[in-house]
Amino acid sequence: MSRYRPPVIPGSKYITPDGKKRLTDEFTFLWTVKRPEVTAALAAAAAEGDRSENAEYIYRKKQLREIDSRIHFLKDRLEDVVVVDTVPDDQTRVFFGAWIRLEDGDGNRAEYRIVGPDEFDTDKGYISMDSPVAKALMKRSEGDDVVVRRPKGDAVFTIIKVSYRPFSPE
Repeated sequence: MSRYRPPVIPGSKYITPDGKKRLTDEFTFLWTVKRPEVTAALAAAAAEGDRSENAEYIYRKKQLREIDSRIHFLKDRLEDVVVVDTVPDDQTRVFFGAWIRLEDGDGNRAEYRIVGPDEFDTDKGYISMDSPVAKALMKRSEGDDVVVRRPKGDAVFTIIKVSYRPFSPE
C-alpha cells in the first residue's frame, strides 16, 4: 500500500474583503492565543515524566501539529489571495461576489452568493466560484436559463435576479 496522494488542485485565489478578514482573524487567534495555550499545556504534560505513556502529552503534541499545519496553510494562503472589493461595470451579469436568485422548473427559489473557495458556506448560501453551479452561472444575465451538470442529472435554473448587495427579505 502506497502513501502517494495526487497533488491537490489549488482553488481560485479570489476572496471577498470579509473572507480575508475571517482568515486573518483565524490566523491571529491561532498564533497569539491557541498555540501558546497548547504549548504551555504540552510543557506541563512533558514535565510529568514518562512521555511514551502520557496521554496528555501525546494529545497535546497532536493538537500542536494540527495548529501548526493550519497556521502554515493560512500564512501561505493569505500571501496568495487577491481581494476583490470592486463591483463590475456590468452589474446585470454574474461575476465574482454576485448575489443570484434562481428558480428551478418547479418554481422553487434559491439564493446564492459566488465567493472564493475559502469562504463557501452552504448555510449562508455562499458557493465557491469553482463549484459547478457557479461555473454555469458566470457571465450570465437575468432571465437566462442555466444548465448545471450534476451527478444525479442535469438541472435547469432561470436567473431571476443578480445583485452585488445582499437581497432584502421578500
